[in-house]
Amino acid sequence: MIDLYTWTTPNGRKVSILLEELGVPYTAHAINIGDGDQYTEDFLAISPNNKIPAIVDRDNGLTLMESGAIMIYLAEKHGAFLPTETIARAKVLEWLMWQMGGLGPMLGQAHHFVHFNPDKSDYARERYGAEAARLYGVLDSRLEGRDFIVDDYSIADMACWPWVSRHEWQDIDLKDYPNVRRWYQAIAGRDAVQRGYDVPRKVNAIPAG
Repeated sequence: MIDLYTWTTPNGRKVSILLEELGVPYTAHAINIGDGDQYTEDFLAISPNNKIPAIVDRDNGLTLMESGAIMIYLAEKHGAFLPTETIARAKVLEWLMWQMGGLGPMLGQAHHFVHFNPDKSDYARERYGAEAARLYGVLDSRLEGRDFIVDDYSIADMACWPWVSRHEWQDIDLKDYPNVRRWYQAIAGRDAVQRGYDVPRKVNAIPAG
């Protein structure tokens, strides 16, 4: 049994989607970051960086923060969605790290300056809007002739997809990125993705591509 501490954000949805895909039992605990739940003493004992998601594995008492680390741990523990062969594994981790270091942080800034505060800074809005477009271009090129980011559906896809699901917040039209759009719609149709998207509560339907 896994205890998942999460909220309705792309980083949170990465892990709930993975847990649903794995089909392992878990209990979701809502950490309302708008209300400051992430700063409580109990949560900080699990996630010292006061960020969601975080997990506790009741099998061994492990507490773990950082979505990428959690995804690698769960995939390895359950032997799915992360290859064991060296080169294939390296490629999945390459694109997982691309999401962790680029796609997520930069699209997060686009949410802040393009969606929520477009009038605060012309420079920031233009900078992060342009970077969002560049990153979508990278992903679109990668998906040319591929169903998934690496050979098979993996944690790399599950990590990137929730950020792309907020394409409207980034002022991105998926019609401009046909390979991303095809990939996005295919993953959105998966039952486990639909269930994981609504953890810890349903906010909205999955945005159309």
